[in-house]
Amino acid sequence: MKNISKYILIAASVGVLSCNPELDIINPNQPTMEVFWQNATDAEQGVNAIYSTFARPGMSRWMPMLHITRSDEGFSGSPWSDLANAMGGFIQPDYNFGPVIDVWVDCYVGIFRANQVLDNVPNIEMDNTLKARLLGEAYFLRGYFYYNLALLWGNVPLMLETSKPTDLPSTSNQAEVWDQVELDLSRAVDGLPTVYPNSRDLGRVTKGAAQALLAKTLMQQGKMNEAETPLNWLVNGEGASVYNLMPNYRDNFLITSENNQESIFEWQFTVNPTEVTDNDVSTPNHNYGTSIAQFFAPPGIGFTDAEARTWMIAEFLKERTTNDARDPRLAASFLFSNTDERGPEFTQIYGQTFAQRYGLNNSRVFFRKFLNDHWKNDEGFRSPNNYRVIRYADVLLMYAEVLNATGRTSQAYAHVDRVRARVGLPALSTIKPGMGQNEFLEQIKHERLLELSGEGHRWSDLARWGDLGSGLASREPNFNNFVIGRHEFLPIPQRDLDINTNMSQNPGW
Repeated sequence: MKNISKYILIAASVGVLSCNPELDIINPNQPTMEVFWQNATDAEQGVNAIYSTFARPGMSRWMPMLHITRSDEGFSGSPWSDLANAMGGFIQPDYNFGPVIDVWVDCYVGIFRANQVLDNVPNIEMDNTLKARLLGEAYFLRGYFYYNLALLWGNVPLMLETSKPTDLPSTSNQAEVWDQVELDLSRAVDGLPTVYPNSRDLGRVTKGAAQALLAKTLMQQGKMNEAETPLNWLVNGEGASVYNLMPNYRDNFLITSENNQESIFEWQFTVNPTEVTDNDVSTPNHNYGTSIAQFFAPPGIGFTDAEARTWMIAEFLKERTTNDARDPRLAASFLFSNTDERGPEFTQIYGQTFAQRYGLNNSRVFFRKFLNDHWKNDEGFRSPNNYRVIRYADVLLMYAEVLNATGRTSQAYAHVDRVRARVGLPALSTIKPGMGQNEFLEQIKHERLLELSGEGHRWSDLARWGDLGSGLASREPNFNNFVIGRHEFLPIPQRDLDINTNMSQNPGW
């Protein structure tokens, strides 16, 4: 991870399984949890190990794909039929399907690492300000992993102490998980700095990241009044002096402008200079990159296991800018025949025109934001392009949604207009003044689609608005398979249920 050292925390000594107790010998050269946590360096390395979870395949590949393809903005047309069915097809007969349970496993790997920090760092004698910061990072990251588990699985075990193989936790319902996420993020807010003065800490989570994720957590539960407090800190309080929109929208997705003024939380990726391969072989401590681009890139470049629905293009074309130009977010968000408005013979796809690669009549659309076509003519499994999780534009639209939901629609206009002005669209306060609460919410839905498409927010948005269901089938055919009361959540991995009978399967599965 950029500017954050990589460490794999050795969690516990490994005993040799045997019927003969004399063979259960502890390796004296292998660190154990009992001897590891001694000083501030150990504490920082422990926190770094939590961040390294983002380089695991379940996080750096499959989780973004799950969030994107399960919504109405994307789908998987993978020749791997099990993948296509599970990723937004709402067909998953195998509850142990690898790419899906990899996300589950990696979230709990991150939680396990966070719990080690939270259990051990308080006992270390060290600078109290640094200790509070490191604990704040651990609380945030544990909250973030549980946030995603709550969105995708809903009802999951809460493990809040360093786990042991004998632990058999029961399932907590989604409301209980949200409560824990709120608690973790509130503690993170208290301990995290607003900014880091040292460049070596670039990429670490901040108070602003905790405030933004806390607001998201509250909004998912319909707690709009409570969500106003962290959002107000970001928009009108101390955060307003830290964050701002980038003048150029596309700068939010280029490797040359990572961790910019609009970035509130992003996963850090880089290329390990000692890595000599770019394949899918698991190399612990070596791969600091992400394979999102390899799995999202167009045919002939990547695997194209996830692609975009064409209905979104029409949404971008509903308005022109004040200079009578097309919304620039369209070309920044998608590769398709008309990424260049002049057509497929001018649209560039990794060094060739769209027409050269796919002909003149190909209607497929590919997500662009986390690809590397701005500096490479190919993709691989070691992309250094950071995954931007929360941007300031997202926060402004969240704040507008909260103001509207709490009866202050007239005040919400300014924050939407700020996002629209960045790309040259006319102010809503000019072209659509006096909207009522319901009409303004529909406008927010449109604005969030255009601003955030392909970034992994659409599923949580649809769930929050109560819009999940077969009514989406007209623009996303896979929603014909969606069963209300079942497909809001993924099935709990069967292998976990077999091991732990205290857990319960999600409804309908």
